[in-house]
Amino acid sequence: MARILGIDYGERRIGLAVSDPTHVIAQPHTTIIRRDSEAWWDQLAAIIAEQEVEAIVVGYPLTLKGLASRQTEAVERFITRLQERESLPIYRYDERLTSVAARRALQQQGIKTGHRKEAVDRTAAALMLQDYLDSQQ
Repeated sequence: MARILGIDYGERRIGLAVSDPTHVIAQPHTTIIRRDSEAWWDQLAAIIAEQEVEAIVVGYPLTLKGLASRQTEAVERFITRLQERESLPIYRYDERLTSVAARRALQQQGIKTGHRKEAVDRTAAALMLQDYLDSQQ
């Protein structure tokens, strides 16, 4: 059974999470560090293939008032390019406050988040994906 990939897209890092094959539990997977080159697209494609991804959920960053921001526009550009590269369903999902919740969850586990931004990004992706999976039940 295939998995669902959760993506927390950022200008410097892309946090990834995957569901279990039954689409019940999300877990942090990895963080892709974006560099000047486009090589990170190959990393993302390899993960999609290796995890047998059947759908992608991209965190959609809205303001607390529910409005679009500059980051929302960046995510839209990312989604457009992702659709050109992958023939999978791609869903936008409200990610408001997931980074805050991810930091809090990691701190409760005794993990310092100041220098562990990669952990925050993939945990935020997992929290967003879990929320999406729960909404589909």
